[in-house]
Amino acid sequence: MGLLQDKLTKYDLPQQVKAKGVYPYFRCIESEQHTEVVMSGRKVLMFGSNSYLGLTNHPKVIEAAVEATKKYGTGCAGSRFLNGTLDIHIELEKELAQFVGKEDAIIYSTGFQVNLGVVSCVTGREDYIICDELDHASIVEGRRLSFSTALKFKHNNMQSLEKELQKCKPESIKLIVVDGVFSMEGDITNLPEIVRLSKKYNASIMVDEAHGLGVLGRQGRGTCDHFGLTDNVDLIMGTFSKSLASLGGFIAADESIINYLRHTSRSYIFSASATPAAVAAARTALHIMQNEPERLQQLWDNTNYSLKCFRDLGFEIGNTATPIIPLYVRDMEKTFMVTKMLFDEGVFVNPVIPPACSPEDTLIRFSLMATHTREQIDFAIDKLVKCFKQLDIL
Repeated sequence: MGLLQDKLTKYDLPQQVKAKGVYPYFRCIESEQHTEVVMSGRKVLMFGSNSYLGLTNHPKVIEAAVEATKKYGTGCAGSRFLNGTLDIHIELEKELAQFVGKEDAIIYSTGFQVNLGVVSCVTGREDYIICDELDHASIVEGRRLSFSTALKFKHNNMQSLEKELQKCKPESIKLIVVDGVFSMEGDITNLPEIVRLSKKYNASIMVDEAHGLGVLGRQGRGTCDHFGLTDNVDLIMGTFSKSLASLGGFIAADESIINYLRHTSRSYIFSASATPAAVAAARTALHIMQNEPERLQQLWDNTNYSLKCFRDLGFEIGNTATPIIPLYVRDMEKTFMVTKMLFDEGVFVNPVIPPACSPEDTLIRFSLMATHTREQIDFAIDKLVKCFKQLDIL
């Protein structure tokens, strides 16, 4: 056995969890991504999806993907830079830019590639990238690839952010990168104060709207629109894999920034372009999001109802203000156990453990869709109360 194999063979944490019968990952779904899914031949309520508007099985979205495949084929067989640009790529980019209030946008094959490719290349050696400590892993990886000095501030702590800004050379570029909605905790970034500090210290701002798009703002335009601060944010990132019911991502900004990224961002230039089906599905979902405002209203009705229920029942849910509801367990073994118990009771939820959170902050991530019924929510909450009490968490 070589040195590499010898080292990696010692990694056996998954095997340890499997031996206890509580391994919660790669669970196979045998049906569409809906409020109810089929797993191992039985129906389970889905409260672990990012399909906030419930569009992944919308007939118009499916039809658009099928028709695009018939017209363009299954893939583009190349990067956007060379032979992989279709007219529907350009059309969707224009619509996305207009929707989030920017001059231009470009589409990447995944949301992860957006943050990887943008954060790693927009600043230089003499510059600074300043991130919230709970920013998504894709932002972290982009920051690691950058030649700029990396600084980190305490989660949503504006005094901590200002301290980091004070460390920066006044003449250097300072890019503050934050999640609009934090994907595990469900809380919203303090964008008004970030904007105030950015003006004070001449910094630029990038907001990751992966979990804000389709959730916050007018017609689901995101966190920046929610606060009325779109014009004060330099770069707005979004994904297709949540509310837009597809796969891919985009970055929107002024024309000069997009022109630079279009010719220098490696994860854009050197990746195969988003498939025709993915682009068509996302574009149709964007249209539905704008034309069916009742979906967004139903999502918030479900969210407000659930938040009140959890608080009234004594669950620890932190500062969430969105359809992402963290149910803190604060014990890794119990987090695995309660996930398995809930699944056995017919409720699918996601466990969150390191590195997605600190060891003392392990939690169950309960996420809502516009298409959940009140009966489904009540059923899931009843099972959560039962399982949490059995493990002395509640």
